[in-house]
Amino acid sequence: MNYCNACGGPLIMKIPEGDTLLRFVCARCHTVHYENPKIVVGCLPEWEGRILLCKRAIEPRRGLWTFPAGFMEKDESLEEAAARETLEEAEAEVEISRLYAMFSIPHVSQVYVVFRGTMKRAAFGPGAESLEVELFNREDIPWSKLAFRVIHAILERYCKDGPHAPAHVGTISSPSQP
Repeated sequence: MNYCNACGGPLIMKIPEGDTLLRFVCARCHTVHYENPKIVVGCLPEWEGRILLCKRAIEPRRGLWTFPAGFMEKDESLEEAAARETLEEAEAEVEISRLYAMFSIPHVSQVYVVFRGTMKRAAFGPGAESLEVELFNREDIPWSKLAFRVIHAILERYCKDGPHAPAHVGTISSPSQP
């Protein structure tokens, strides 16, 4: 950030009064501009014991597999975001059943919130952000071709869990950390 979105003035880095962290602060109007983590919401769409995965058509990690997920939009709930992402990326309608996982990824300032969802019908196809969409049995998940570490971590737990497993919470460290 270079300029204030309130008045257009130049931004400086400083610790605002009453705060403990460096923030972008407008030198002219003193507006504090916070940089907070992005919320990524996803869905594990299920149909008759299989899970629907998408092969990414966009960077980063184009050509690798993931479950439908993306950034939450303003004015939508977490569940609405999960269902929307599933429809956009996999052209599948889902009934969101329950929270499945929540993972912090501090090194990229993201929080993943993932739900289990039941597909309303066996209808799906690649959306604009997907090259392919396929239903996988747990034993057929393309482990070596998953797009991100968080996807691997969540699917690994999913494959070990039964249908009534508790929600998982964790942190994915940066690739340079153990």
